[in-house]
Amino acid sequence: MPSRRERANAIRALSMDAVQKANSGHPGAPMGMADIAEVLWNDFLKHNPANPAFVDRDRFVMSNGHGSMLVYSLLHLTGYDLSIDDLKNFRQLHSRTPGHPEYGYTPGVETTTGPLGQGIANAVGFAIAEKVLAAQFNRPGHAIINHYTYAFLGDGCMMEGISHEVCSLAGTLGLGKLIAFYDDNGISIDGEVEGWFRDDTPKRFEAYGWQVIRNVDGHDADEIKIAIETARKSEQPTLICCKTVIGFGSPNKQGKEECHGAPLGADEIALTREKLGWKYGPFEIPQALYDEWNGREKGAAAEAEWDQRFAAYSAAHPQLANELIRRMSGELPADFSEKAAAFIAEVAAKGETIASRKASQNTLNAFGPLLPELLGGSADLAGSNLTLWKGCKSVSAEDAAGNYLHYGVREFGMSAIMNGIALHGGFVPYGATFLIFMEYARNAVRMSALMKKRVLYVYTHDSIGLGEDGPTHQPIEQLASLRGTPNLDTWRPADAVESAIAWKYAIERDDGPSALIFSRQNLTHQARSAEQLADVAKGAYVLKDCAGEPELILIATGSEVGLAVQAFDALSAQGRQVRVVSMPSTSVFDRQDAAYKQAVLPLEVSARIAIEAAHADFWYKYVGLEGRIIGMTTFGESGPADQLFEAFGFTLGNLLATANELLED
Repeated sequence: MPSRRERANAIRALSMDAVQKANSGHPGAPMGMADIAEVLWNDFLKHNPANPAFVDRDRFVMSNGHGSMLVYSLLHLTGYDLSIDDLKNFRQLHSRTPGHPEYGYTPGVETTTGPLGQGIANAVGFAIAEKVLAAQFNRPGHAIINHYTYAFLGDGCMMEGISHEVCSLAGTLGLGKLIAFYDDNGISIDGEVEGWFRDDTPKRFEAYGWQVIRNVDGHDADEIKIAIETARKSEQPTLICCKTVIGFGSPNKQGKEECHGAPLGADEIALTREKLGWKYGPFEIPQALYDEWNGREKGAAAEAEWDQRFAAYSAAHPQLANELIRRMSGELPADFSEKAAAFIAEVAAKGETIASRKASQNTLNAFGPLLPELLGGSADLAGSNLTLWKGCKSVSAEDAAGNYLHYGVREFGMSAIMNGIALHGGFVPYGATFLIFMEYARNAVRMSALMKKRVLYVYTHDSIGLGEDGPTHQPIEQLASLRGTPNLDTWRPADAVESAIAWKYAIERDDGPSALIFSRQNLTHQARSAEQLADVAKGAYVLKDCAGEPELILIATGSEVGLAVQAFDALSAQGRQVRVVSMPSTSVFDRQDAAYKQAVLPLEVSARIAIEAAHADFWYKYVGLEGRIIGMTTFGESGPADQLFEAFGFTLGNLLATANELLED
């Protein structure tokens, strides 16, 4: 029977062989963490290779995602649908084994990792989702949600600031089902980290409220097993500090940065095989080792046992069981769309002139009771973002059965945690901050889009309309950045009606994230026909139109739609043929068919003006070189909002002058 070390050496061999064949990759981490992975996956991890979507499976996250061959080796060896040929295609175009683990490419990969620190943040999201879901659904005698989240992370993850944000919150929330393994090998790309990283990491995590298990030999299976057993008994998250040797087994490169991010080389691989006692050729695994690693029988038994327990749960609590199935499938309540549409009709009939952030809160008050899967939050600005609705209950360490997370001043952490919550399933997460502070969270927003997960970002205080707080808080270039992100739909509504429609669209969209951009200042209600109301969800529509063919088209979003309507009235009174297009979501409009886009923005009308209190250059896409843009080309200033709008040219007089100049050219 193969020993533990032989099982671990299978990971090492596959990892160095795949990196060598690709002539690219990171063999050091997989070789250094192989012994930890062997103990975890063979002795503790609850999973079913035949069904990677098993509801109550443990989640495994490789936060140091450059070590992706560790994950791929584990998935292959334990019986997932990942062949030896897939491993041979490591890092090749369109392969199932990309350079960093990517959600949706490889069965068994729980999240996309690579940007260091975000994997542990996702893991915190997984653990939050498990704890909240368990509190909402488990009943005495029926622990139907009961699984762990395990994360591997290295020095790089520890150095990234996001690890502080999320691990601090994890301790506060008492996430006892979260177990992290710190690969303390003392090496990063630049060499030995003691020159730039001397933190007392165990003390740091103890200060967060974690259980810390120190000085575990990461190559001693017995020590690793005892540490995991201890961790699983804790009511707090656990950090297992494992001393390892990067590139373990490589005679000349282990313990050095040389093996971090480059192939070992054919000669060194031959020496490594000899040192490890590995007698097999490249990508060759003996059947005895496959038999030892195979997790299909154990995985099927684990899921079958859960199925029995769920059947008993269903008999005792049929409504809860059906609700859990619905939520984990990602389906919305059957009546949501109809009831949401009815609310939108009410908003249209009411015709309130209010800030869109307030309209957003009103929408949450209407939609919240319909959607028990909503799990909201804000990065310490709930009173400004208006993300709390009447049915909100805070999640805490003592009572996790709520639906609202106080993330604290942790914009990046909040966003990456929401990715983990969405990946776990059972929730539709939304989280808020000021639009300007999207910058802190930018890469996590990008990861939502890369993974195409339903994550809702609520960004308020959308422009110079923020006012007196000045240019440090006034977003200028952020809308262009968000709109330029593939798979992300960004909405900047013009009034309460468009705000409610944006929320409905974002909630119902299941193939990517949405950013909802709301104002601090009041926005004038715009009257719409039933047809116009339906067209809002197409991203852009004709709000005001002339009797004949337009000679000028005004395109606007958010607060500037009201200004465009004023100009429409004035220009129409002068006998001009003018059209106003409200464009709350440029990306949604871009996906419409050619006929609809032509109907809204006819190509033959070149006289166009875009008006938006954000970076001007974005709008050349819609007005062309012959058009005009009234937008921002500088940062803002500190002062009352109305004075700022006047100072930067967002006035009726400037818009009319621009229109008349364009029409006279």
